[in-house]
Amino acid sequence: MSKEEFPHEKDLDKDTSSALKEDSKAKVEDKQKTTESDKSHPEDNNAKISELELKIDALTEKNKELEDKYLRSEAENQNMQNRYSKERAQLIKYESQNLAKDVLPAMDNLERALAVKADDEAALQLQKGVQMTLDALVRAMNDHGITEIKAEGEKFDPNLHQAVQTVAAESDDQKDHVVQVLQKGYQYKDRTLRPAMVVVAQ
Repeated sequence: MSKEEFPHEKDLDKDTSSALKEDSKAKVEDKQKTTESDKSHPEDNNAKISELELKIDALTEKNKELEDKYLRSEAENQNMQNRYSKERAQLIKYESQNLAKDVLPAMDNLERALAVKADDEAALQLQKGVQMTLDALVRAMNDHGITEIKAEGEKFDPNLHQAVQTVAAESDDQKDHVVQVLQKGYQYKDRTLRPAMVVVAQ
């Protein structure tokens, strides 16, 4: 079959080509319009950028606040742990303090019993038993860091001695010194359990 039998084929090709050109032209125009639209509203883009920058600033500030709270919380926890460790160490160090305070009056009574003069063999034997008991208590106290405060002949120290009476000093060297101990005082390690009750020369 010859091309002459299809007289409209050339017309169809022309129509198709024309339609394609029109479609391409329309797309180019749409693209140009979009670009021109973007260029024609720069203030919209600036507003969006400003809005985003404000959000970023707000989030940055919020992050700083949270970080600060976290650091403060960590510091507080660390301080609490240190305080707890210190208190625990103090309790361990002075764990025998209350027991020692309760034992001291018994030791005082034993010393008063020993101060009574023994007139017969039975009293001497009893006194010997009291002395042994007192010695055992003193050793036990010393083993736990509880020691007698030196007082007689020592310079008066208000941290260690409690002056309940004063007397006239016989010499300048005796002034402000303990001349008599009325009740023994005791220390527990570096802490005064009970000050010595003393007479001080002035």
